[in-house]
Amino acid sequence: MSLDLAALSEAIGRRGPLIRVVVAAAQGSAPREPGAAMLVHADAFEGTIGGGALEFEALAEARRRLAARTPDGVVHYPLGPALAQCCGGAATLGFERWDQAKLDALPDPETTPLYARPLGAISEIPLAMRSLRKAARSGKGAAFLFQPGEPPWLAEPLTPALTPLWVWGAGHVGRAVTRVFEGLPFAVTWIDDAPSRFPEPLSPHVRALPAPDMAATVALAPGDAAHLVMTYSHAMDLEIVHAILARGTFARLGVIGSASKAARFRGRLAALGHGPETVARMDCPIGLAGPEGLKGGKAPAEIAVSVAADHLRWRASRGSALRTGEGAE
Repeated sequence: MSLDLAALSEAIGRRGPLIRVVVAAAQGSAPREPGAAMLVHADAFEGTIGGGALEFEALAEARRRLAARTPDGVVHYPLGPALAQCCGGAATLGFERWDQAKLDALPDPETTPLYARPLGAISEIPLAMRSLRKAARSGKGAAFLFQPGEPPWLAEPLTPALTPLWVWGAGHVGRAVTRVFEGLPFAVTWIDDAPSRFPEPLSPHVRALPAPDMAATVALAPGDAAHLVMTYSHAMDLEIVHAILARGTFARLGVIGSASKAARFRGRLAALGHGPETVARMDCPIGLAGPEGLKGGKAPAEIAVSVAADHLRWRASRGSALRTGEGAE
């Protein structure tokens, strides 16, 4: 678990100051593991620490703290008869107030990947926290750690940057794909040439980009973006793919379609001047391949789940390769 800076920033930008509730410690049978968190506003919340009576009590406590500007701190909850829960364990929850000023004061995740702080009055950093922070800065990994005391201390890894994902086309499959990527470590940009195709309201995790000339819009994509091309037109798909390959700077390129569509596209891309190595960077069909694949699943939701699972696996393997210095496509 980690501190998701992108989600925190987006939530503060929309609704202002909030209370972040995090499971600092869990003993026995508890609804969620340490590090699980939710963001609580006066009239809404995002995320979950497991639902049920514990979450109900946590929401009430967070809103009391938000209204009264109560100092940060922790509350211990036995999960038994007092909460009418049969878990039999216990959970310690941290309550922190966040606003834009506090967010702006955070260390740079690239240089300080672990955020250690007291949940209460300022005090000297404990030895265990100091050691953990030193290890994180030297590249040995950042880990979640809660240390009880007066005040208690909490350390959380800062979430790495989200992977840019550009989804081309707002049809049935495009809608299913953007839905399934909610909560995943991707920054989704959704492009279509007709603004009316985007659903209303648009999910907060998606940025819509209406573009009358979608192929020309390729130039706006970050060089490390993954692309999923799935418009209403094979001809338009080909234009976009041609533009992405011609530009050359992208992390991944997937095109919806069958094996026969893939063969036609490869032939046409070759005729447009793309060499075999360049054309080979296009994945078509998209989604999980091999024995893990959804054999023949053509429903939008099935395609979306397969694509999301494939991209999570790709992102994880890419990160591993980058950490070992091998590089990855």
